[in-house]
Amino acid sequence: MSRLLYSLGTKAYGLLLQVSAPFHAKAAQWVAGRKDIFEQIPNKLAGNTQPVAWFHCASLGEFEQGRPLIEKFSSEYPQYKILLTFFSPSGYEVRKNYAGAHYIFYLPQDSAANARRFVDLVQPKLAVFVKYEFWYYYLAELHRRQIPAISVSAIFRPSQLFFKPYGGFYRGILKLFTHIFTQNQASAALLQNIGLNQITVAGDTRFDRVLQTVASVKIIPLVEQFKAGKPIFVVGSSWPQDMEILLPFIKQHTNEVKFIIAPHEIHVDELNKIVADLPGQAIRFSQAQEATVANYQVLLIDNIGMLSSLYSYGTYAYIGGAFGKGLHNTLEAAVFGLPLFFGPTYLKFQEAIDLVELGVANPIQNTAELTAIFTRIATNVAEREAITRKAKNYVHEQAGATDIILGQVHQWLQKV
Repeated sequence: MSRLLYSLGTKAYGLLLQVSAPFHAKAAQWVAGRKDIFEQIPNKLAGNTQPVAWFHCASLGEFEQGRPLIEKFSSEYPQYKILLTFFSPSGYEVRKNYAGAHYIFYLPQDSAANARRFVDLVQPKLAVFVKYEFWYYYLAELHRRQIPAISVSAIFRPSQLFFKPYGGFYRGILKLFTHIFTQNQASAALLQNIGLNQITVAGDTRFDRVLQTVASVKIIPLVEQFKAGKPIFVVGSSWPQDMEILLPFIKQHTNEVKFIIAPHEIHVDELNKIVADLPGQAIRFSQAQEATVANYQVLLIDNIGMLSSLYSYGTYAYIGGAFGKGLHNTLEAAVFGLPLFFGPTYLKFQEAIDLVELGVANPIQNTAELTAIFTRIATNVAEREAITRKAKNYVHEQAGATDIILGQVHQWLQKV
């Protein structure tokens, strides 16, 4: 019965997106990207004689999490072709030209027929699922063919279906993995309590990723001119709910600090509204000129892919999403030693919990709390220096998950 409900649920989701496609841009991309997918795959793989390693990510955040693993795997196993799949348009559309993969596709919808056909075409020697991806039919097909399938940077909570009395079907999905690499010991303990032993606490590959970004940070001349020697408060991956809290704060502090705002999604009407709310003070990145950008106090980023480098210019950072569905990536800012601020919905993220406990990050409920904590930190040099030291040390101490995972992958590939 549970498998039937799962199948009906995945089919219903696909039908809903098809119905929504004419009215919703992301739904349209989801549907269009999968059109003729089983013609696209053999066409692009035609003539390949090298072994294939398949990496799957739900979206852009999971891709960044898996990226250090993909790139180190490629360097250690140059004979392999990398095939990368995404579930969401927000991952595929941004990274469809990623040079680190030989083939990039949307993942066909999960069904027994699609899983068989996909695995027949791709013939992977290894399958890697990043963080939250648990597709029953794909995992069952890989398991049936004895193809190693691993979950990396996985994190689990007692509230998830796997750990409910009625969650037997979903526990069975987890048992299809060859191995699960968790972010923390608490996740490993939950899995062991339901009878899973193919587990290693490896940590989170995002720590390895953000250390890579520090080593290859991009210089952005326009931002260099905008900074003009002033402290910079970077707002990363903001949503409208975040901006409701932030705009009053920004208006209060433009004399002492400059702001860079990088929304999670680029909507021109929302950016123009901010410009209108801050007359003469705010300008969009695409409309700014190096010669005059220093005259503005707020720089609005209207492109994708720049955020990790923007944090290198920061003095403080606010990370969006925690007044809504969930907090975005705090580590991209923490690696630069910035004092962090974010909303109250952060408890699903181990690194955010750790950063709060260390005194590096500050969850806030409203503008007044943000103002009070910011004022304390901004006027206390010793506290800022301590935060910087703690943040950088934390990131370096947590790094190394990629090497742990690849150490075990090597053992499986030797048997292939």
